[in-house]
Amino acid sequence: MFNDETIQWAEEVFGKIDHKLTLEAERLGDKIPYIPDEKTGRYEEDMAEKDPVWWCNGFWSGMMWQMYHATDKELYRKTAEANEDRLDKAFDIYTGLHHDVGFMWLHTAVANYRLTGSERSKARGLHAAHLLAGRYNPRGQFIRSWNRDRAGWVIIDSMLNIPLLYWAKEAIGDPRFGFDAEDHADKVMNNIVRPDGSVSHIGVFDPYTGELLETPGGQGYASGSSWSRGQSWAIYGFALSYVHTGKQEYLDTAKKVAHYFIAEVSKTGWVPVVDFRSPAEPVMIDTSAGMCAACGFLEIAKHVGEYEKQLYIDAAINILKATEAKYAIWDDEKDGLIDYATGSYHEESWTEVPIIYSDYYFLEAILRILDKSFLIW
Repeated sequence: MFNDETIQWAEEVFGKIDHKLTLEAERLGDKIPYIPDEKTGRYEEDMAEKDPVWWCNGFWSGMMWQMYHATDKELYRKTAEANEDRLDKAFDIYTGLHHDVGFMWLHTAVANYRLTGSERSKARGLHAAHLLAGRYNPRGQFIRSWNRDRAGWVIIDSMLNIPLLYWAKEAIGDPRFGFDAEDHADKVMNNIVRPDGSVSHIGVFDPYTGELLETPGGQGYASGSSWSRGQSWAIYGFALSYVHTGKQEYLDTAKKVAHYFIAEVSKTGWVPVVDFRSPAEPVMIDTSAGMCAACGFLEIAKHVGEYEKQLYIDAAINILKATEAKYAIWDDEKDGLIDYATGSYHEESWTEVPIIYSDYYFLEAILRILDKSFLIW
């Protein structure tokens, strides 16, 4: 599936990652990182203390479980388990949790259960799955995303949270979790994914009827634009829905968005800008969009014929190599693996910095190339 040159490159990168993450895990202990401090370049904040319900609080643990699976190092397992324990506080708080419970507990409790069979972790994963299923709107046939006064809001990020429901369906043999996930995927596919393969970040639906009312710009440039990480959420999310359901329309949707993404990212040296339909200036990069898309491309490649397969593999490798060459952080004194991730087009504090989810997807993609990953989703 991958040529010798690519495998050799990935092995060298993996060695650097293992070295770097060992140092970070030893230094952090049970702390949950997010973005390194601008001045020190180190993870100074502990998100388990600052914001226990923050949606990104599972990604570091996900990296630890991927590394434990790949290396069998106890340091990685112990770090992941300590993070999982600290997330119990988020359950206690409850207020502030929303559809991103998938990101939070797939990478912690569910990963733990899959690799170790921990019954306590299974219970945590099911707790999170019931919270997500509880957000299902039976009239609109969607899972609401955010809280506050947004009863009809759905964001494309949700496609990478509903695998929690697919897991719960299998874990306890209850098909209702799968029904909720598929209804939601259908709603997104038919209303938020556009015919040309571009994707809206947000769909606002009437919570009483399910009618689509508007598609605000959200974390992209504007309504009607094309936030690049939103495209990547869709690529990987629909590919995973295909994996869990076998529904061809989900794979076709993933491919449609993938083709759009490939056409756009090839124009910018295989590193995506934040929004594919934003003004030419200023140029704003989001490496995280490329890292997530690469994982999606590698998943798609497993489910298509030989004629198509190389398109997705080549795109993933082009993105990974271009990003590693220009934006990898191999300095032991600085935390993070990949620089120049951007959380949102209009949020200056999250612009072109190392962000934990970019690191997660980079690691997963490298492990996929080396056949050392496991499906955390």
